[in-house]
Amino acid sequence: MRLILLLGKRDTPADGVQDYCKYLAQALRGRGIKTEIARVEWHSEGWARALRKLRAQSVKWEGSWVVLQYTALSWSRRGFPLGALAVLRSLRRRKVRCAAVFHESRRQGGAKWAGQVRGALQDWVIRQIYKEVDIAIFADPLDTIKWLPTGGNNAVFIPIGANLPEPQWTNKVPSTRQSETNKVAIYCLSDPPNLQNELKDISTAIRVAAAGRKLRVVFLGRGTAEAKDEITQAFDGTPAEISNLGIRDAVEVRDTLVSSDVMLCARGKMFPGRGSAIAGIVCGLPILGYGSKEEAYPISEAGIRLVPYRDSEALGRNLAQVLSDGQLREQLLEANRAAQEKFFSWDSIADQMLRALGRSHKQE
Repeated sequence: MRLILLLGKRDTPADGVQDYCKYLAQALRGRGIKTEIARVEWHSEGWARALRKLRAQSVKWEGSWVVLQYTALSWSRRGFPLGALAVLRSLRRRKVRCAAVFHESRRQGGAKWAGQVRGALQDWVIRQIYKEVDIAIFADPLDTIKWLPTGGNNAVFIPIGANLPEPQWTNKVPSTRQSETNKVAIYCLSDPPNLQNELKDISTAIRVAAAGRKLRVVFLGRGTAEAKDEITQAFDGTPAEISNLGIRDAVEVRDTLVSSDVMLCARGKMFPGRGSAIAGIVCGLPILGYGSKEEAYPISEAGIRLVPYRDSEALGRNLAQVLSDGQLREQLLEANRAAQEKFFSWDSIADQMLRALGRSHKQE
């Protein structure tokens, strides 16, 4: 078997889909699968030239699996991703076996009138891609995707992994010494206007948990450097040390998370594709966030505690409990180990993908 993981436009300042392909390719190659990462450079070359190059390149892909990576903005400057369909149909004419990984399984258009139009087109494109491919791979559990037709057998749920080198933390032991400063990780922040409410919730939770306890809150990842002034304002007078590391490379992110005691996730309700939470899981962190177990599966199988949305006081009380109860933290750590092995390790993800592609081959 030979796999081509096909990307569209590169995202900046960090490209999570590129990282997904990189770590997946490493795991597949470790299983003896020839795996390449290719990119349709429509953003810099224009669609006409990019498609001509794709047609020439795909001559060598006959008999291979091409796995298209879908997000709306990877195939369109403004979120009208018709280019993804053009790419897929060009490959089909070459009689290449096609799959798609839907990093977004539903519209991302926005609430305004233009966003509604954009979102409706995105929904249509997603459904067309689903009809075109041999296997449709979703990062969300299939029963949460309401538009999927009943009785279809080409859809499969495969969780995403953490876009980090997998750490070795099996010997990690929760600290119970009150004299130590507990390190709380905040990995990535939302864009405005959601940023203000998010920082308000985080600072409230930290104030609740800081009573009689030394805390250091470490911000890192997307959106944190840009929010420097907002973070300073939100935490003014908070009895905790604040550190803002901004964007760091994958190794530094991994090492920072592994050395932390807990992660706070306040970027809305928890959902299955929340990459920052998955990074915390594979780095062995207990996680506090918003939402319900049903909405967050399979993240909810890990060492995570969820409270009702925007109840920052409850978030803080749970944070205090996790930091003070060593036995509870050990239980959450064990849950992370089990969830990583079953759902979120790149070895598990590679095995699930190979089973899905092999199943399609048997059906023919």
